[in-house]
Amino acid sequence: MFVEPDRTIEPRIRELGAASRPRIIIVIPAFNEEQRIASVVLTAKKFADLVIVCDDGSRDMTGEIAKTLGADVIVHGRNLGYGTALASLFSRARELGADIVVTFDGDGQHDARFVSAITAPIIDGEADVVIGSRFKSGSVNPTPPWRRLGIRMINAVVRGVSGERYSDTQSGMRAYRAATLKRLYPSETGMGASAEILVRASKEGLRVKEVGVPISYENEKSSQNPISQWLDVVGATLKQASLRHPLKFYGIPGGLFVLIGLTFGAWTLAGYEASGRVTTNVAMVSIGFLIIGSIFSMTAIMMYSLVSLIRESRQAQNE
Repeated sequence: MFVEPDRTIEPRIRELGAASRPRIIIVIPAFNEEQRIASVVLTAKKFADLVIVCDDGSRDMTGEIAKTLGADVIVHGRNLGYGTALASLFSRARELGADIVVTFDGDGQHDARFVSAITAPIIDGEADVVIGSRFKSGSVNPTPPWRRLGIRMINAVVRGVSGERYSDTQSGMRAYRAATLKRLYPSETGMGASAEILVRASKEGLRVKEVGVPISYENEKSSQNPISQWLDVVGATLKQASLRHPLKFYGIPGGLFVLIGLTFGAWTLAGYEASGRVTTNVAMVSIGFLIIGSIFSMTAIMMYSLVSLIRESRQAQNE
């Protein structure tokens, strides 16, 4: 059950005046959502200057319905994934002069009345990215226990990579200052893009704020297995960690493996000196750990060199 949004925000926006009022565009990635897309688009239009829908390879009437109801529609010929849909929507919103971009899911889980709540911190100059957190809405949280556990685990991974603590890294309802989007384009094609964007925001030094927004699971459906979706998000986050800190990500485990290998090697030598025989099992463990440690260590050096070269190249292009 949704709670009422803060009614004090709309007057604050109107005070800016028509000339200076930010242009708000709501973008909606959608895949096979013909049963819900109509209500999502119609309610979203009440709170935005424009609604853009990305029909991500749907096999139903999702795109046609959205277009009939006045949304600007991007059509992917085949299903390319959530991250790719977001990238297309971000590009289109910037082309159409958005000042603030708000993302919705196409399944009707989000309440469009809270657009004002999540855009207010950007309008007030307090944030560049705002997350609509289902865990800070102040209402009874309907999130299933298994999903809540999965989100908490992903939150922990994102915190370990970005150093930032978020209560809901998987919220699909967010607001972005349009000027910052060029630094947040996801490279992940799937659901991992949601976490990747937050990691990028941290890396870029952007201000991220969370605002309580309720969520509904009445019409929940997912085209993706929740376990594979969870693995996709965690894998994407770890990949960002490996690219941001290759020496730590690969070098620390590599060093530990080498240390363990040397320990077992010393054990092998001690046994040989005492009995004149080589303990094969211990020797094989030593060799295995040394090989794995060497591979990780070499990867750390190569990745660090490659990432440093790319960063220097980008800096040179910007100068």
